[in-house]
Amino acid sequence: MPSDVIFLTGATGYLGSHILNQLLAKGYHVKVAIREKKASQFKQLYESHQSQLEVVIIDDISTSQFPEALKGVKAIIHTAAPLAYAVSDAEGQLKGAVEGALNVLRQAEKAGVHKVVLTSTILTAFTPQFTFTTDGTQNEGVTAYMAAKTLAEKEVWNFADTHSQMDITTINPPYLYGPGTKEFTTYLTAPSTTLISTLINIYKLLNPNGAYPDYPLYIDVRDVAKAHIVLNEKRPELKDRLTKTTPPEFPFKKLAYDSKRVEEICGLKPEDFVPVNDTFVESVDTLVALENQWKAAGYELPAPQ
Repeated sequence: MPSDVIFLTGATGYLGSHILNQLLAKGYHVKVAIREKKASQFKQLYESHQSQLEVVIIDDISTSQFPEALKGVKAIIHTAAPLAYAVSDAEGQLKGAVEGALNVLRQAEKAGVHKVVLTSTILTAFTPQFTFTTDGTQNEGVTAYMAAKTLAEKEVWNFADTHSQMDITTINPPYLYGPGTKEFTTYLTAPSTTLISTLINIYKLLNPNGAYPDYPLYIDVRDVAKAHIVLNEKRPELKDRLTKTTPPEFPFKKLAYDSKRVEEICGLKPEDFVPVNDTFVESVDTLVALENQWKAAGYELPAPQ
């Protein structure tokens, strides 16, 4: 409920900034975990919300002890995670994702905060036969990201199984599109193909060979933000995973999609979602605005590949 205090990680990110803005719009008080190097700019951007915001400096969410910061907190939303397209150390990314999620849960338990919502990804449900190694092309960003998020979610559910007092929910969205918040775009002072998250896939529509990217599953980032908040306010009645069987490998042409379960669990009806045209037009608007911002700062932009 809006009188509750929410602890949020990843608030400077593409999704996290939408979650934060929606929480503030609903009247919540939010404690935000921020790295020290971003704290000053963050406070300036949210100066008009000082009465609702408290900044907690946490430079490493996977190792920091912060039970004191969780005093008075009703629920935690954990969205911070290693970036999908920026991997120089696959093993480090795996450890960071797993330990980050587990440490948030451990700190929550110490502080007596029992409600936690974590951001996962639909990619954790694909290709169960695949074996990840740290050799060769498997270090490629998205593959390492898939492995990191899958291992992290498995550890989250192991933790949940041994801590029955905890109320833990993961959200597994597909690719996120839609506009960036003005705060998020302000952080992007230089061209980056990693920090713009899955918006990078829109550039693949400009591929010189005319091929469309094979990413048919998507959702508007604002709808995913809304789901995180709804699931803090309404406990899903199904206390287990929604999918019980092992999924087939990427059967995009065979699957039929039905939003009934989303409505049953989250209370979000089809008409509550952002229309597809708005999602992609506003995604492109964000990218064009960022390009103009970077050009004005003197950067040269590489042609899309």
